[in-house]
Amino acid sequence: MKLLSFIHQGRETWGALVGADAIVDLGKALPQYATLTDYIASGAYLNAQQDVAHKTADVKLADITFLPVIPKPEKIVCAVRNYMDHHQEVLAAGMHRELSEEPPIFLRVWRSQVAHGQPIICPKVSGSLDWEGELAVIIGKEGRNIAEADAFDHVAGYSCYNDGSIREWQFHAKQIASGKNFESTGGFGPWMVTADEIAPNQQLKLVTRLNGEVVQSSHTGHMIFSIAKLISYASTIFTLVPGDVIATGTPAGVGWSRKPAWFMKPGDVCEVEIEGIGTLVNPIAAQA
Repeated sequence: MKLLSFIHQGRETWGALVGADAIVDLGKALPQYATLTDYIASGAYLNAQQDVAHKTADVKLADITFLPVIPKPEKIVCAVRNYMDHHQEVLAAGMHRELSEEPPIFLRVWRSQVAHGQPIICPKVSGSLDWEGELAVIIGKEGRNIAEADAFDHVAGYSCYNDGSIREWQFHAKQIASGKNFESTGGFGPWMVTADEIAPNQQLKLVTRLNGEVVQSSHTGHMIFSIAKLISYASTIFTLVPGDVIATGTPAGVGWSRKPAWFMKPGDVCEVEIEGIGTLVNPIAAQA
């Protein structure tokens, strides 16, 4: 089941994609759940197929404005250098970083996100807006100190993420969060696919395109730290709650590591396609 957050006729709501181009507005049909996050937190999403069955698809996909799948997650936990080929290209570019024994992570804020179809914004202070296509994991059940063996019990679903990075700001200090949290730089969507449709540890092909040209091509089996490890590690630090997002890292092919470097600019279009999920598409625009 594909679940999404969106605006229709000026009203923020959420629903389920039916077929290729129709939506059941579950925010209207199930008013006890004001948001997709509420629906996930209740555990009712586990019965999404039954909730959609026999309901009329009352909204056309073409008539909505997408919102980020989870518009205001409490936490967006992002993995750093979590693909071996990306680690190697970082080394080749002159950054001498050792592999960590535990997952390096940082946090994004929700205002740094934009939805499918909405522009990723190049800030005025930089010309180094880079792409990072990633698999996003949406947490479905609260947990602290989650064992790796139990991690997938806490997963509600999966989505596409573009962890847009302002590179020189990322390198202002040893921590990189300043380059990862510019407003409206991270794409998230177009929807989440519920976990029952993707097997734990299933290898999913990931492709990023800039203006139709493939710039990243890999699969999630190349992760250094598994999804289960990321969930377990993050939950040791803080309680994971429904609607939290874990962006699992990007493979090789980022613009910064190229010679010459290649960055996104206004007028470009960036796509992140993940097998079994869909394609996140964002135009690139200048900050007003």
